Amino acid sequence: MDITKNKNIDSVEGPEDYFTGSVRLDPLFGQKENITKGAGTLVTFEAGARTAWHTHPAGQTLIITSGAGWVQREGGPIEEVGPGDVVWFPPEEKHWHGASPNKAMSHIAIQEEKDGKVVDWLEKVSDEQYQK
Repeated sequence: MDITKNKNIDSVEGPEDYFTGSVRLDPLFGQKENITKGAGTLVTFEAGARTAWHTHPAGQTLIITSGAGWVQREGGPIEEVGPGDVVWFPPEEKHWHGASPNKAMSHIAIQEEKDGKVVDWLEKVSDEQYQK
């Protein structure tokens, strides 16, 4: 058994290259070398904050824990999500996710490594794309 005490893991700011607005990352669990390839992070987006467009080689699961969020896959509409909703993006599906304009949102993001990669970051979501 391995218990990771939350108090021993520092929060970090979402890197400006990959996020717009105020975003906090709280790592929950990481890969176990030669055992598991999955990792999970609690991500908190302040109102209006969001990821850049990105893909995951093995897909990604989001578990919405609080607030009001938006998710969008390339070519699809912006979808509203809330607490208890679970979103799965298939491998290589271009997408973004974040808070709605007027309310913060938190989710647990779970993704796996494939061929040494977890995510491919792309261009930022413009204000025009976000406000559609």
